Amino acid sequence: MTTLPISRYRFFQKLQPLSLLKKITSKSVTGCLQVFSTSGAWSIYIDEGKLIYACYSEKMFEPLYRNLQRLSQQISTLPHGIDEQLRMIFETGIENQAIPNPDYLAICWLVNQKYMSPSQAAILIEQLALEVLESFLNLEEGSYEFIPESFLDDMPKFCHLNLRLLVERCQKQPVVPAEGAQFFRTQQPQAQTTAVETLSRPSSSNKVAAYSSRFLQQNPKTTDNSGQRISRLSTEKKLYTIFCIDDSPTVLNAIKGFLDEQIFSFVGVTDSMKALMQILCTKPDLILLDISMPGLDGYELCSLLRKHVYFKNTPVIMVSGKTRFIDRAKAKMARASGYLAKPFTQGDLLKIIFKHIV
Repeated sequence: MTTLPISRYRFFQKLQPLSLLKKITSKSVTGCLQVFSTSGAWSIYIDEGKLIYACYSEKMFEPLYRNLQRLSQQISTLPHGIDEQLRMIFETGIENQAIPNPDYLAICWLVNQKYMSPSQAAILIEQLALEVLESFLNLEEGSYEFIPESFLDDMPKFCHLNLRLLVERCQKQPVVPAEGAQFFRTQQPQAQTTAVETLSRPSSSNKVAAYSSRFLQQNPKTTDNSGQRISRLSTEKKLYTIFCIDDSPTVLNAIKGFLDEQIFSFVGVTDSMKALMQILCTKPDLILLDISMPGLDGYELCSLLRKHVYFKNTPVIMVSGKTRFIDRAKAKMARASGYLAKPFTQGDLLKIIFKHIV
C-alpha cells in the first residue's frame, strides 16, 4: 500500500478511512497503520489481516478505565478501584519514557494477575476498537504510514478481530463510498455475530504469563477503603535490575538516564574484569554488554556467563558501534540474546529491553 512518510505528517491530504481499512484486511498484511490528524493519531494493529488492537493517542487510558468500570459489574475478579491501580503503575512516570502502548501492557498485566481471562480481555479489546474506529471513520483529512514491525509483535495476542464486522457495527446505517462498497458487500454478517466470535486462533495464556509477569511482578496485598484486597505497586522494590558493562562512564550515565528509576534498578560497571563477580552477586534480569573493552571483551564475558548455571537463560544484549555481519555473527556464537547498535535512542533501548525480558 502507498504510504506517506511520517516526517511529512503535517502535509495532510484528503483521506478515505474505509479505503485505508480495506487495504489492511489482506491475510498477507501484518503491522501497524498509523494515521495522523490535527486532533491526534490513530494506531491500528493488524496481524494477518485481523485487528489485534486499536488506540487513539489523545484518549489512550480513558476508554480503558471506562470499559473496565463497566466490566467490573460482570467480572467478579476485577477489584474495586482497579483503574487507580493501573494509573499508578502504567501512567505515573511512564509517559515520558517512550514506551509505546502502555495501555496494552496494562491489559496484559490484568490477564496475568488473573483479574480477567484472555477471552474477557478479547471482549475488552473489541469494545475499545469500536470506540477508536468510530472516531477514525469520521476523519476527513490527515496523513498515514504503514509500519510492518510494531511493539505488539512480541506481545501476547488475545484476539484476531474481523475488521469488516467492527466497521459495520460502528455504522448504524452504513453509507459506503463507492470505493469501499465492495469491501463491505463481499460477505454479509450473520445475525448477532460479533467480531470476537471470529477469532482465527486461541490466545496463548502461557505467553501472557511469561511476558506480563516479568513486566510487573506480583506485589504485596493491601486493603482498600471498601475492605476488598487488591494488589499495590511496591515503591520500595524495583521491578527489573539492569546490569550494564561499558568502559565509558558517559555511556553508562546515558543508559541510566534513559531508564525510569521507578521501574528499573540500574547497575553500571566500567571494568569487565571485575564485572563477573558483581553480576553473580547482583543476579540481574538483563545484562547490557559492550563488545570493545580492554582486558576481557564482550564476547569472552558473554561466553563465561553462559557457562554459569544461573546465567544460561539471562538475556545478554551486546552493545556496539560495530554493525557488520561478522560482528553480529560473533555475538550469536557467544550466545548473546540480542544486539543493540550504537548510537541508540531511548526508544531503541526500551524496545530491546521489553523484547527480551520474557
